[in-house]
Amino acid sequence: MRAGRSGSAVVLAGALALGAFAAPSAEASDTGITVSNLVVNKGKPIIVGTSAEVRPGFTYHMSWPSGPKLQDVNAFPFLYHDTTVANGANSDGIYMGYTNCNEDGTHAADCDGELYIEPRYTLDSNNDATTWKIAVSARIWGSDGRPRTEEYLTGFGSVQVKRRAQVTVNASPEPVVKGRTLTVTGRITRADWVKHAYTGFGGKAAKLQFRKAGTSTYSTVKIVSADSAGYLKTTVTAAADGYWRWTFSETSTTSGATAAGDYVDVG
Repeated sequence: MRAGRSGSAVVLAGALALGAFAAPSAEASDTGITVSNLVVNKGKPIIVGTSAEVRPGFTYHMSWPSGPKLQDVNAFPFLYHDTTVANGANSDGIYMGYTNCNEDGTHAADCDGELYIEPRYTLDSNNDATTWKIAVSARIWGSDGRPRTEEYLTGFGSVQVKRRAQVTVNASPEPVVKGRTLTVTGRITRADWVKHAYTGFGGKAAKLQFRKAGTSTYSTVKIVSADSAGYLKTTVTAAADGYWRWTFSETSTTSGATAAGDYVDVG
């Protein structure tokens, strides 16, 4: 499949595997294409839940030898891990949704686009919450509609892909008499890419925070570890009207999360 471009053009790949666009053959050779300043998702971890599509952006600068026109040049970023770059490009990677390149007139272009992640199809193991390498599939097309030269470009660093986490909160009773005991509960869950559901994040420590009514800052009251099913529970003394919430930081595989404050009227 040849992806045509003009001086300012967009190539769409949708959720397709990269192979149709950029699977170098055994005769792969140096294209002369160079890619620099490639940044994926602004350098931040990519957070993926259980069902919503995720489209991490990317930007890069590309140059190519004199002769071919922009419409004959492809440079498609993709991600892979725990496999070869070739397998990552053809079946085991995260691929491009679209790319747009604007030529500057010197056989070079500034490009931007998006990767495409559909959790139910792109990620099939919780082990995919790890470090992914960034690579580019480069190709120059001939006038006969066949690839003239093609190669994989590597050395662009990596990006973390993480499971999205959530946390709930409930403080009761509401209202409560000043000086009485207030019970604060909640549950930490995170995306399970095998079950396609949010499941308990057992053992994760969360901060219980309080914001007094009329103020804008939360302060940490105590730290509580979730049980094996992700449930949180603790008690505090009711002292003033305000908002209670649970919050926790990210890990190497999972995002952080903060609950919306639960307001309690203290009488």
